[in-house]
Amino acid sequence: MFVGHYGASFAAKALKNSIPLWILFVAVQLVDVLWSIFVLLGIEKVRIVPGITATNPLDLYYMPYTHSLVGSLLWAIAAVVVYCIFSRRANAWVAGGIVGAAVFSHWLLDLLVHRPDLPLYDSVFKMGLGLWNYPALAFALEVVFLFDGMYLYLTSTKPVSSTGRYGMLIFGFVMLGVQAFVFFGPPPTSANAAALTAFAAYAIFAGFAHWLERKRT
Repeated sequence: MFVGHYGASFAAKALKNSIPLWILFVAVQLVDVLWSIFVLLGIEKVRIVPGITATNPLDLYYMPYTHSLVGSLLWAIAAVVVYCIFSRRANAWVAGGIVGAAVFSHWLLDLLVHRPDLPLYDSVFKMGLGLWNYPALAFALEVVFLFDGMYLYLTSTKPVSSTGRYGMLIFGFVMLGVQAFVFFGPPPTSANAAALTAFAAYAIFAGFAHWLERKRT
């Protein structure tokens, strides 16, 4: 799953408005951000195998530190601790818990779409329901998760400008366009290219979320 993860960030923002949206955008993709870095460093491994699923060519055969159940839980706990250390707000643990839940939501949503490449720990007992092999269903899930979360956010905030009124919705459709390219565009040229592209997308999306959030109260 890609843009569907951001539905969790919008829902979390609606639940606790004091958490910056860009932080939640990073949180829901944290394990993929780390995956990108670890692939570039040679710590985790991926192969480009066209046809391995119907929607993307990534053979994610070794990613125990980011996408295992145990690893994801540890990153979620780390996110709670880091958020609480740097937050200056009262009841920081409540917001920190929401950030940690946003981090862990990534693994739960990935479980729906990945082929069996998500390990319980290390690189064993791999799981995945494989909905990436059903492009229409997988894309529909991305749409539902993204816009359901965005609806909760938009109905819990008010625009302060025309950009605030329409910008986030337009942003959502742009993200869906990126998702369609990922599903149906040409495969990455290499594992490093896939990692770099993913890292750049996460950074750009978080930046736009930060900018658009300032247009709503």
